[in-house]
Amino acid sequence: MLARSVLCPRLLCYLSSSCRNLANFCRGRPAVGSSLRVTQIERSVRTAKALKFRSVKQSSQTMSEARLEPSAALPVHFEDCREVGLLPATEDDYGGVIVEVTSAMSPEDFSSSLKASLALWRHQNKRGIWIKLPIQYSNLVHSVVQEGFWYHHAEPSYIMLVYWIPSVEHNTLPANASHRVGVGAFVMNDKREILVVQERTGKFRGSGVWKLPTGVVDQGEDLSAGAVREVKEETGIDAEFLEVLAFRQSHRTFFEKSDLFFVCLLRPITFDINVQESEIEAAQWMAIEEYMAQPMMMKHQLMKYIAAVGLARHDKGYAGFTPIPVASVFSEYESFLYLNGRDLNVG
Repeated sequence: MLARSVLCPRLLCYLSSSCRNLANFCRGRPAVGSSLRVTQIERSVRTAKALKFRSVKQSSQTMSEARLEPSAALPVHFEDCREVGLLPATEDDYGGVIVEVTSAMSPEDFSSSLKASLALWRHQNKRGIWIKLPIQYSNLVHSVVQEGFWYHHAEPSYIMLVYWIPSVEHNTLPANASHRVGVGAFVMNDKREILVVQERTGKFRGSGVWKLPTGVVDQGEDLSAGAVREVKEETGIDAEFLEVLAFRQSHRTFFEKSDLFFVCLLRPITFDINVQESEIEAAQWMAIEEYMAQPMMMKHQLMKYIAAVGLARHDKGYAGFTPIPVASVFSEYESFLYLNGRDLNVG
């Protein structure tokens, strides 16, 4: 549903010879039956910015309406006014608004509503404007971009566009997600053998290198759950998450994004291997000494350090980080703080 904005018809006539011409102008069409030039219309639009918006509540409606209040310089005649719908929006916590399109509109009507809404938000000194367009309404993308919006991010079901209104204030809108999160699983049995795989795809494909099970954490998935899942998927081994042993940050990796890779310690619950044939060439339990003797260890510092920290945890009591469930004001969902629980007594 659209909130309504009532445009004074006298103002419409000021912009063009008829209300239809203004609508055509908003939709990017030439004026009909009018000798006004585009430059004259643009000058009229600039003059119209002097108008003030005020909110009016009506008892018969659950939604407040925004109405244009003409300045004294423009005569007012209400007998033949027309309405332009405002886009429904919710305020965010940072002085901006979020628009989520939930119903079909023609590009022409959407463009008109967006122009009117932007005028209102400028008057209200709003800052960042977010527009979420579901994939079924992708025909409206061009209309949004035409008003100066740019792409922020996209997901399988929608695209998010954003616009920064203040011209004299630094743009503080957050950038798109900057990191991908990956996990590697150090799984050792009682025989000092670690669970290793050879990849069918990826950088080590066909190299004969044995490596730890690794993968990318899914959206909304905890690190611990992601590590357990990857081990199960690649090797068929059920395992229990114990600790985060270390993590690595790198930059400009996957589509120029940064990467966070967490080395996780897991305890095996089952021991019979069942290889994921689509991604894994082979998997086995390998003696830690044999694993560390691979020529790749001399060239690949990350693999060398991962093995070393895993052994330090097993042989020397190295302490990693265990997940502690915590509540947060930033999310209604449970989250985890990873800390050294051995040396910290939390009541």
